[in-house]
Amino acid sequence: MSPKTKFDPSDPVISAIISLFQSINLSQTKAVETARNSKNTSSLKELIDRNDLIAKELEEKQANSILQLAVQGTRIDLEQQDIIVTNIVNGKLKTSDQVTAAVKYLEEHPLPIDESHFNLDCGVGVVITPDQVDQLIVDYISACPIDSIAGWSNLSSVLSGAKNMPALRWANTFDVKTSVERWFAHKFGAKETAKSKQKDPKQPPADRRLGQDVQTPTTPSKAVFEQGFLGSLHKPGENPQINPRLRDQHLAVTGGQVWTRFPPEPNGFLHIGHSKAIFINFGYAAHHGGRCYLRYDDTNPEAEDAQYYESILEIVRWLGYEPWKVTYSSDYFQELYDLAVTLIRLDKGYVCHCTAEDIKASRGEKEGTPRRACIHRNRPISESLVEFENMKEGKYRRGEATLRMKQDLEDGNPQMWDLIAYRVVDAPHHRTGDKWRIYPTYDFTHCLVDSFENISHSLCTTEFILSRVSYEWLCDAVEVYKPRQSEFGRLNLQGTITSKRKILALVKDGYVRGWDDPRLFTLVALRRRGIPPAAILSFVESLGVSSSMSTVEVSRFDQAIRQHLENTVPRLMMVMRPLRVVIENLADDFVMFIDKPLHPKLPEVGTVRIPFTKIIYIDQDDFRVQDSKDYFRLAPGKTVGLFQAPFPITCTSYQADPSTGEVIGLTCRAEDGKDGTPLKKPKAFIQWVAEHAASNSPVRVDETRIFHPLFRSDNPAALPDYKDDLNPNSLEVVKNAFIEVGFWSMAKSSLNAGRQESITRTQKALNNEAIPLPTYPSTTGTQLVGNEAVRFQALRVAYFALDKESRLAYLDDTESANTGKQDGDILVLNRIVSLKEDSGKAV
Repeated sequence: MSPKTKFDPSDPVISAIISLFQSINLSQTKAVETARNSKNTSSLKELIDRNDLIAKELEEKQANSILQLAVQGTRIDLEQQDIIVTNIVNGKLKTSDQVTAAVKYLEEHPLPIDESHFNLDCGVGVVITPDQVDQLIVDYISACPIDSIAGWSNLSSVLSGAKNMPALRWANTFDVKTSVERWFAHKFGAKETAKSKQKDPKQPPADRRLGQDVQTPTTPSKAVFEQGFLGSLHKPGENPQINPRLRDQHLAVTGGQVWTRFPPEPNGFLHIGHSKAIFINFGYAAHHGGRCYLRYDDTNPEAEDAQYYESILEIVRWLGYEPWKVTYSSDYFQELYDLAVTLIRLDKGYVCHCTAEDIKASRGEKEGTPRRACIHRNRPISESLVEFENMKEGKYRRGEATLRMKQDLEDGNPQMWDLIAYRVVDAPHHRTGDKWRIYPTYDFTHCLVDSFENISHSLCTTEFILSRVSYEWLCDAVEVYKPRQSEFGRLNLQGTITSKRKILALVKDGYVRGWDDPRLFTLVALRRRGIPPAAILSFVESLGVSSSMSTVEVSRFDQAIRQHLENTVPRLMMVMRPLRVVIENLADDFVMFIDKPLHPKLPEVGTVRIPFTKIIYIDQDDFRVQDSKDYFRLAPGKTVGLFQAPFPITCTSYQADPSTGEVIGLTCRAEDGKDGTPLKKPKAFIQWVAEHAASNSPVRVDETRIFHPLFRSDNPAALPDYKDDLNPNSLEVVKNAFIEVGFWSMAKSSLNAGRQESITRTQKALNNEAIPLPTYPSTTGTQLVGNEAVRFQALRVAYFALDKESRLAYLDDTESANTGKQDGDILVLNRIVSLKEDSGKAV
């Protein structure tokens, strides 16, 4: 359209352009507006035609992103534009800011791009919820000078500053604006009445640390521990003490080293969020040449179980870490009791006989109830000492007496409102038996055991920010060494449940097959699914560490797994749904052995020898009765290549079930050139598995388990009943798939390598003379390697691992050379992850 021509939407040419733009779901207004600009029209039309966008059934938001690319993308070439289109269509680039960032990234980086860096620079997979936005806004405003937030007149400057925060780069701008305005309304009243109120500016809410690195690029671990949140931590000895003597004693013990601890409660299995805490605590200590404890916080005997103790140590070691010492809070029960007595003697603790409801009311936790002192708060010290002894001797039942800390009821922090230090629990403890009838609470135990163990950096998640004040108060109150608590943001994945209570309900009600059901995101479940520990740590590292909570799309986790597996596992041919093929021009006894590399780019992985015979099996999906121009695999009269085979095959006929019409067999011809016909390179290659009894080929898989999301929504925990959100199609089981016979040597090699590593690491751990490792739970070689160590990529299908239910005699017998399944053997595979982002379709 010439610039001089009057724009007429009814003109047939222009009307056709507008219709084209609307066909990708642009609104009529935007379609007409775009058609007015000849340059944008040309760019958008090329994008539509080149990427067949009409067939993609875009949402309106995606169409708007494509339009944005048409306007901004003229600065990059066509191939780069198509990369952005693919990411928009796949749902990875969702906002205008992400599209702008993608264009900028491709302007500055030549092809081929590093996908992980591209994703990081463009915020792919990063989700910041409205609640997280609110928290970050509070953090930001808390750090602003008081005089810069005097009233509504400062709204624009505060909003501008907040939007430029790195932590909010990928947040919804509407959420940011709403959050800032909500804060101003709370502080200064409604906007229209703010002037008349003329409130004096007051200090914003209490300061909370905000990390600088919301998302750190994938770099060596050194950068993670030296930059951002972890890079800003204090040096050993810099944490202030009530008495300099305590600092000197601490440094004399640690020698100025970094000492950390990972302190889980043994009342459940660890989940994906714990992997971040393990990475940070063990990794930070190792980076600085320090030490990290594994400490079981075992102060609740009724909730603890042997299986949890064993699993926790097993998972920590499986992730690649060896604790310097394995300790228990119960190791210090006597010392804790003695300090509780000291607290009473200092008139900083008292025995309370209020009910739980009365305590909540006195703390002001009931609506409409003002905070007030407990009626027992000022009882004589001698009386509390006697009553505490009575608690210890079992003269009170549960709920009849507690020891409370006498803190500061005027403090705005609820963690200073006379927390409970000890409660009566008349239950035996797994380590101390019936010795104790009272047990310390987390709030009393945690900081004091950190002190006993001379922890230099008490690293925990931000849910404990408020507890930092009571943590420091108690250490100072009894005058012991005071570690410094620092809080990092926890890790959450969309569409998952990590609550122990909720997972337990799923297990008990039969929705999942145990805590290690591969559809869950407990670490035992991820291990069973076959996810390598290095992939989990790489994923955690790629997110960086800050004080902001990370809620990440599962697709990003899956991509980290794929990237790790791509260059670490062998590749085998596998047909999920076998279709028998008879090659008619080969002799019945024809057999050719082929040496096939296990990885095309990694020759060190080795090779396997597989047979090629007259009868082979291909996947049902690789054959169609009706051919078409855009279909390149096998069809009647059509030729395809076979991966690694000596020649292509042509389908000459097929056999179908007369009752169902289902194709049950093919007859093909080997195009070996013996008939004088020139061989042409096939347009497509498919995988296959040969039938050869002498080689025990094919390997028959009893069950192949395909896992889909357990929940249908992104946040099932927020729903009134999370069980209503369960996906009824989360597990797909395919029976009798076939794998090439190279599976056996590959599997035994993988297990042997894992077992050898396990022996070496375990012996090194047992030789640790710093402190004898406890007899329970014990450090064993089986903690590090199981069936899941057998992993492979099934060509053009997915990544798989051997499930723990598999029983294969050949793999258990380290000396046997007899491959193949034996009587009683069971072979079960788990899909680790698809080869590309799952569209929701079955394999």
